[in-house]
Amino acid sequence: MKKIIAVANQKGGVGKTTTAVNLAACLAIADQNVLLVDIDPQGNATTGLGLPKADGDSNNIYVALMEGAITPSMIFDTAVDKLKAIPSTTDLYGAEIELVSFERREYRLAELIEKVSEQFDFVLIDCPPSLGILTLNAFTAADSVLAPIQTEYYALEGLSQLVKTISRVRDAFNPTLEIEGLLFTMVDVRTTLSNQVMDEVKNHFGELVFNTVIPRNIRLSEAPSHGKPVILYDPKSKGADAYIDLAHELIGRNSGLKGKRPDNEGAGEPEQESVTAVPSVENEDGFIQHIDL
Repeated sequence: MKKIIAVANQKGGVGKTTTAVNLAACLAIADQNVLLVDIDPQGNATTGLGLPKADGDSNNIYVALMEGAITPSMIFDTAVDKLKAIPSTTDLYGAEIELVSFERREYRLAELIEKVSEQFDFVLIDCPPSLGILTLNAFTAADSVLAPIQTEYYALEGLSQLVKTISRVRDAFNPTLEIEGLLFTMVDVRTTLSNQVMDEVKNHFGELVFNTVIPRNIRLSEAPSHGKPVILYDPKSKGADAYIDLAHELIGRNSGLKGKRPDNEGAGEPEQESVTAVPSVENEDGFIQHIDL
């Protein structure tokens, strides 16, 4: 069984790319075959895996989108065994305009990934911090959306907009799209605000919230500058341990997939399977209200 997951949040600076890179690496170390597709023009997931941005090259996701095919040369090996990646390029900034003239432009990425996804247990798509045509392509291609959430007030507003977008995509393009889970990132449990935001989200989204919490950790911040996932940069760090736990939890939610935790310490029973999302969003007064997707 394969699972295609879009890692997305239109609000920047919430740990989206950090999560895409480190979750992909930890899934691979947990014996899963993983493909990371970087469709963010900034290309941070690409460089975070030690790959050069494919500017001026033909082996990147932009060329694949324009030409309608992923060639073997576009899929790069990484420093992590079982983890492969398709790099980004700044040419993707122009894709928002160029794709407008394509027929079935919303399905462009879905048709590409479908041709290669059977080789992998997980395909992770690192989305841009926006809700434009590239993110729409990712949502149309994905089985589910994993949303990193920073534990601050404005994160709740961004979450409500993301939920509305997922609802619209389900109605128009991808009726089986679900929320894989909501992940708290950059958490400092010593602050009252962090705990209040986490409690608020848990109260309204229940089992969709991952049990794993990603702490603020200097090693997570340093690892991208070395072109390594944190599991390679400092495997003993709290950040590495958190993403190992997240990989273990994600595998547990998807019971058709078999995996092992790299470090047996802290390994618990598999989580319950992911359920179809029936989330909540904020109304105009800032309160959270129930909606059906």
